[in-house]
Amino acid sequence: MTARSGRWIQQWDPEDETFWNRTGERIARRNLLFSVLSEHIGFSVWTMWSVLVLFMGPEYGLTPADKFLLTSLVTLVGAVVRVPYTFAVAIFGGRNWTVISAALLLVPTVAAFAVMEPGTSFSTFLLVGLLAGIGGGNFASSMTNINAFFPLRKKGWALGLNAGGGNIGVPVIQLVTLAIIGASGGPRVLLGLYIPLIVVAAVLAALFMDNLASVKNDTGAAKDAARDPHTWIMSFLYIGTFGSFIGYSFAFGQVLQNQFDRTPLEAAYVTFIGPLLGSLIRPVGGSLADRYGGARITLWNFVAMGAATAVLIVASMQKSLVLFTVAFVGLFVLTGLGNGSTYKMIPGIFRAKAQALGLEGEAAAAYGRRLSGASMGLIGAVGALGGVGINLAFRQSFLSYGSGTGAFVAFLACYAVCFAVTWAVYLRRPASRPVGASPATEEKPQLSYAEV
Repeated sequence: MTARSGRWIQQWDPEDETFWNRTGERIARRNLLFSVLSEHIGFSVWTMWSVLVLFMGPEYGLTPADKFLLTSLVTLVGAVVRVPYTFAVAIFGGRNWTVISAALLLVPTVAAFAVMEPGTSFSTFLLVGLLAGIGGGNFASSMTNINAFFPLRKKGWALGLNAGGGNIGVPVIQLVTLAIIGASGGPRVLLGLYIPLIVVAAVLAALFMDNLASVKNDTGAAKDAARDPHTWIMSFLYIGTFGSFIGYSFAFGQVLQNQFDRTPLEAAYVTFIGPLLGSLIRPVGGSLADRYGGARITLWNFVAMGAATAVLIVASMQKSLVLFTVAFVGLFVLTGLGNGSTYKMIPGIFRAKAQALGLEGEAAAAYGRRLSGASMGLIGAVGALGGVGINLAFRQSFLSYGSGTGAFVAFLACYAVCFAVTWAVYLRRPASRPVGASPATEEKPQLSYAEV
């Protein structure tokens, strides 16, 4: 039975199929729904400067380098705050923190509404942009919370849907921007639309979400996750997938404007397509990982990302707008697939490691939940830093070469390294012993992560 006190659920065992079929699935899906809504708006607020810069013409006095620096810093804050947001779930409760984190989105939105006009100093824009970074933290707390609600066999689908629904906040705010620019509206119209939506998300979370008492504040789990090599290996792979997604989401419109001389309206017509498809396909990546193994899907996804990037280099050198746009959208789709497959790998890796260490049944499941939940914030934070690197790479490439070609060459090299790491750590056979395990475990069955 699930005992409830207020909005707290005292007992929760999703691995028990009887419990799951009777009450667990219904409750988990309800929390997933409202988690997606709050995270969706968080992503929109985090990435709103990717579209606000499209409104900022010559009268604002900002150079392309200024705009890339602005979006880089917004991305940086969104990455850093993911760490405390992850552990806030255990301190405050998943439902309570969703309400708080949703309400906090009012701060950067109202601040941007107040300063968004020509004559505002660049330093002021930077400060307000930094505030928008808190929207990036909603992803980490949402994923940590939903991870605790679902059984291992459903995590790929659930985490993919949760993240995809959140990621889709990026193309949605870009679509809204397209409509506003087309109607000759200004940036304050966009910001004014989101203020009431933030209030609605916070209220619905308060009314319909739950806290899990079993998710205790465990600082030991954070330390153990930080010491585990898999946390940092997966963080690197997530730089290649999610870092690419969020970095390209911020940069796509600016690249089209600066390299192909697109107007804000012309850029807005296409910038939403890539993030939209990348968001929609993320649950597919999770589902494919559930079926075939996250490591396998991730490996071949990096091959495809490298191929798409090579096409972008050719298109950039030939100044072919059509080929460039098609390849960029295709790359967005692949980042979405990779996002789903890499996040599915995390709980599977720690569950497999628990079994290799001799744990079985509920003990193995508890070990996996403990470390995977704690590691998700770190992985999400480091992965999002990839978005910072992408925007800084574009900034330097435009300063040095007047185009994004140099940045794409660097990205291609990064995807090649991600491919090599995925193969060497999670698919190469035979596995020697679990990464990070002590020599004492060598007597136990050797571990391959190919099925995670």
